[in-house]
Amino acid sequence: MEIAAANIVRSGAGHDKGKLFVVLAVEGDYLLLADGKSRKAAAPKRKKGRHVQLVSAAEHRLSETIKSNEKPTDRELRRTLAAFRDEVQPDQEG
Repeated sequence: MEIAAANIVRSGAGHDKGKLFVVLAVEGDYLLLADGKSRKAAAPKRKKGRHVQLVSAAEHRLSETIKSNEKPTDRELRRTLAAFRDEVQPDQEG
């Protein structure tokens, strides 16, 4: 599946390997990624598409904001990724 703006991806290479990011934009072979913490929306990470793995293409809070070419806030990015982590890996009790 093609990676598009507003998708959630996991870095597969580099010092940020394993981290989740939101795709802010696609520029040819490159993606602009941000997580709101280590990579802010004002200065997104530029990474080749082959170095990330698509995790979710589902609609989330930021989808409309990103698709309308608006910059989301760092707080919105952190909340979206936190909600996604809770959805995928809920705390296990036992």
